[in-house]
Amino acid sequence: MSEPTSDPVAGPTGGPVIDAVVIEADGGSRGNPGPAGYGAVLKDAATGAVLAEEGTTIGRATNNVAEYSGLIAGLRLAAEFAPEADIEVRMDSKLVVEQMSGRWKIKHPDMRPLAAEAHRLAPFGTVYTWIPRAQNSHADRLANEALDGKRSGVSVPASTQGALLGVEPEPADSLIEEIQEPATPASSVQQQTRGWSGAGATTTLVVVRHGVTVHTSAKRFSGGLGGDNPPLSDEGRDQIRAVGSWLAPLADSIDVVVASPVRRTRESADLIAEALGVEVVEEPGFAEMEFGHWDGLTFGEVAEQHGEELTAWLGSLDAAPSGGESFRQVQERVMAGLERLLATHAGRTVVVVSHVTPIKTLVADAVTAPLDAVFRMELQPASVTVLSYFESSPTGRPGPRASMRLFNALPPSRDPFAGGLS
Repeated sequence: MSEPTSDPVAGPTGGPVIDAVVIEADGGSRGNPGPAGYGAVLKDAATGAVLAEEGTTIGRATNNVAEYSGLIAGLRLAAEFAPEADIEVRMDSKLVVEQMSGRWKIKHPDMRPLAAEAHRLAPFGTVYTWIPRAQNSHADRLANEALDGKRSGVSVPASTQGALLGVEPEPADSLIEEIQEPATPASSVQQQTRGWSGAGATTTLVVVRHGVTVHTSAKRFSGGLGGDNPPLSDEGRDQIRAVGSWLAPLADSIDVVVASPVRRTRESADLIAEALGVEVVEEPGFAEMEFGHWDGLTFGEVAEQHGEELTAWLGSLDAAPSGGESFRQVQERVMAGLERLLATHAGRTVVVVSHVTPIKTLVADAVTAPLDAVFRMELQPASVTVLSYFESSPTGRPGPRASMRLFNALPPSRDPFAGGLS
């Protein structure tokens, strides 16, 4: 994921900056309702170059839910790969275009939470254009490839990867360098130049998201200890074994593996600990958000069955599904877990195996971003994020200061940037 900056985004070949992008989105259901999927493609408006694309299934849903899901996916691509660019959305769904343009009312309760999420993601001035179906063939193809099992998730053409990120692909041992090289905590460019003496011991967390389960692959809500907790799938175990192999050269410097006690994280932690030759301890503060009666449902199914509740949840960090937690409640729990971990393992390197929401919460806190920054992060299964914590700060503020050193990294065998995959 590219880091948000105040600078314009580089063009696909390092040329002119990207001032404007086009999102083409589509979705479909084989049965209406039935098995559904969406496609979204992000293009440079000036050159037509593809910056990123996604094709993903969403379980059982209607055509309209799938189309809105494609729009939301496209807006997320724009936020990640071209956050400063103007946006034009092109779709062959008259309903979505007219509703998002404000010309048609949103009467169906299933559509309201989806429209609310799209409005939240769309920057001011986003333009919506209806196009004939024949002109939306790229997005339609992505949706059908997802439904046919030929693709899942986001892909980025090799020609655009380096320019969009502003860096060359790192060598396979970059993770080792990130963890073993001393971190330089700083609150300003000046402090980065001068260094930071007397900062005290550094505690480094190598934070791993668990591998995939059947719920992960189907994009179903999958909560913490109170929800349905499927085991890792064969794919998930392979993903985690790759992470364990990637971390293996660091075994001598890793103190322990700390795991959320949820089944999929504990299984992931056990595989990593086996590769490193260390023990596993559990920390309930790092368990996934509780989703209550949403657990096991897709986004579209929640929109259909609990539309008003979903709208409230999307619009407030304090709202929670029935029987579940709010983002604020998760934040309080995660930060309490972090405090316990830093007290127990001060000055050590620790692997933490957790979930999407807790990891994003830790990252937001580390970079002093507001909690709603969690909506602007994409975190892949079995990815690695590295955070360092320092005993004191140069300003004398109480409590540790943090530095994010790596985010959403994948082992070379799974990293599309390492191999130039499209």
